[in-house]
Amino acid sequence: MKRSELAGEYFTEGYNCSQAVALAFADLCDIDKDQFLKIASSFGGGMGRLREVCGAVSGMFIVTGLLYGYDTPERGEVKAGHYKRIQELAKRFEEKYGSIVCRDLLGLDVKHDDPTPSPRNADFYKKRPCKEIIEYAALILEEYIENEKR
Repeated sequence: MKRSELAGEYFTEGYNCSQAVALAFADLCDIDKDQFLKIASSFGGGMGRLREVCGAVSGMFIVTGLLYGYDTPERGEVKAGHYKRIQELAKRFEEKYGSIVCRDLLGLDVKHDDPTPSPRNADFYKKRPCKEIIEYAALILEEYIENEKR
């Protein structure tokens, strides 16, 4: 199964958008799965349903940081190189969806949504493009990682 499909499956199991993307790449990251899920847990719903940066995009960035990030107090080329990588991923996502902001992607005019998640039922999945968005974010990252190996 492709990682993009796996991410979609994780979402339908009940993981939030950030967790679903991140979990699809957990085997590549040197971190305990439970800690990994806890780290990603805050980014669902555009950061705790604040409807800011899409959780799927945040999931991409979490994995990218674990795989390619830096761990020293960088001020120069290393930091700039990593930020360039993040901007490339965001740009690719934005080219398809026009935004990386959750409320824009969902067509919401609300900022700081009710913290209570919507029930995951058939209506939820019909109204929300989240699974498709999650799968696309995972596809972007999957292709990026493959290109980095070359």
